[in-house]
Amino acid sequence: MTPVVTRIQVGGDRPYDVLVGRDLAGDLPSLVEGAAQVAVLFAAPLRARAEQVAEAAGVPALLIEVPDAERGKTVEVAAMCWDSLGEHNFTRTDVVIGVGGGAVTDLSGYVAASWLRGVRWVPCSTSLLGMVDAAVGGKTGVNIAAGKNLVGAFHPPAGVLCDLDSLRTLPADDLLAGLAEVIKCGFIADPVILDLVEREPAAAVDPESPVLRELVERAIRVKAEVVGVDLKESGLREILNYGHTLGHAIEKREKYTWKHGHAVSVGLIFASALSHLSGRLDAETHARHRAVLELVGLPTSYAEEAWPELLGAMRVDKKTRAATLRFVVLDGLAKPGILAGPEESLLERAYAEVTR
Repeated sequence: MTPVVTRIQVGGDRPYDVLVGRDLAGDLPSLVEGAAQVAVLFAAPLRARAEQVAEAAGVPALLIEVPDAERGKTVEVAAMCWDSLGEHNFTRTDVVIGVGGGAVTDLSGYVAASWLRGVRWVPCSTSLLGMVDAAVGGKTGVNIAAGKNLVGAFHPPAGVLCDLDSLRTLPADDLLAGLAEVIKCGFIADPVILDLVEREPAAAVDPESPVLRELVERAIRVKAEVVGVDLKESGLREILNYGHTLGHAIEKREKYTWKHGHAVSVGLIFASALSHLSGRLDAETHARHRAVLELVGLPTSYAEEAWPELLGAMRVDKKTRAATLRFVVLDGLAKPGILAGPEESLLERAYAEVTR
């Protein structure tokens, strides 16, 4: 029986497909057609998977091992990759492939975007977070001391492979962290996601379940619809940052030892509290945030004493404009909006709900 592959198109000036299914290696050659060689970026734990992808590409492959997780998302690591591409005469028709979670696909996309001012790249996502967030949308980048993802480029991929088989070997904690981004999509656009998680929380974190597959596909469709209209975050795309302003600040304070999804989960509580305390979100939907996140075991609180440092970090967030803090909030379930320049007292009251 032929495996079922779901194709989700991301529109815009440079449309591409996101493929969701199992055993997707056969779909890679069409994405690298015309290349004389490919470069496959990966972290050490995924060497075997990277070698399989390299073989499936059907052309000579350069394997480039990078540090795991956020340690690999630096300018220094990107420079190492550029040097390797230069040594192997990488041309404009060649292709960069990223095999791994969100950190590796962010890095590989940025390396591709900046090499020769832009070459093709293909993210092969092996984590839930990568599938529903990092690999879709064309955002690429690295971290610097001042903050997360402050250096990068918008560079849509040639296509995205989301092979659900890779979730079978994903640590349970990583799978759970990725679910935070899925739940976020439920609150900003597709409440059916929340219904599925509430009805079958165990299935939502089971790599073999059809429920998780449906959650993945629904979350990808949410992002695809948004980025197809707004690639460069000039308007609508900003809603995808719901929960991320505080989340990124937590990641920075923790020196990126916290998983992105865990930080976003706490950030969702803060964003929901801001929405409710500013009179924009009903109490029931506000309470539902904590209930859904805790139902699957995601964190919903953070240290009280961290507030001054977090506030400072949020002031250099990418969404801040003209020194004015901006937050994605909700005006109701699946009705996102923007709260600009809130009073510090409101921010403090919202953070108090995170520390309880």
